[in-house]
Amino acid sequence: MKIIMLGAPGAGKGTQAKMIADRYGVPHVSTGDIFRANIKNETALGMEAKQYMDKGLLVPDELTVKILLDRVAQEDCRNGYVLDGFPRTIPQAEVLDEALAAQGERIDYAIDVDVPDENIVRRMGGRRACLSCGATYHIEHVPPKKEGVCDVCGQPLVLRDDDKPETVQNRLNVYHEQTQPLIDFYRKKGVLKTVDGTQDMNDVFAAITAVLDA
Repeated sequence: MKIIMLGAPGAGKGTQAKMIADRYGVPHVSTGDIFRANIKNETALGMEAKQYMDKGLLVPDELTVKILLDRVAQEDCRNGYVLDGFPRTIPQAEVLDEALAAQGERIDYAIDVDVPDENIVRRMGGRRACLSCGATYHIEHVPPKKEGVCDVCGQPLVLRDDDKPETVQNRLNVYHEQTQPLIDFYRKKGVLKTVDGTQDMNDVFAAITAVLDA
């Protein structure tokens, strides 16, 4: 079972990817984690990627796919995996498809966690973080006991720059331009499944498992 998670930043696809991985006993493969592990372990691929990252450049698609394929070739991925954060563009998806086809494999499901922009801006704009101890809250869903104050250490809570409405909207604009075309790409391949991401987290997961168990 090879699954790709799609969805805008803040749609909750990372959380769902972890839940899928736990339920089906397959690894949650995040490209960010793979890069960090390869660089930390000073692998040949990691060192090659680091040269680009140190200059502030994007790692080329071919190298990213090489690092990804190296990860999914490991024993724990024998029964499948959940990809989170890759592919982000059509060229990346095409390179991945070609590489998998060369091994007689393909993506089984591309799951789109669909959430309207205004919901995401509101959801992320409600986040609050404690810069002192790292605790996180949400003014609607997980509010602190005392407004603006961390339950854990009593320090003030802040709205991080990443969560400010204008920043979130900019990230969403990039997503719609670069990543949303993947939805059509996987729809044409007949593997796209869309779930309503505005529901409660557990209801979203139930909708995904209904697809995967069908």
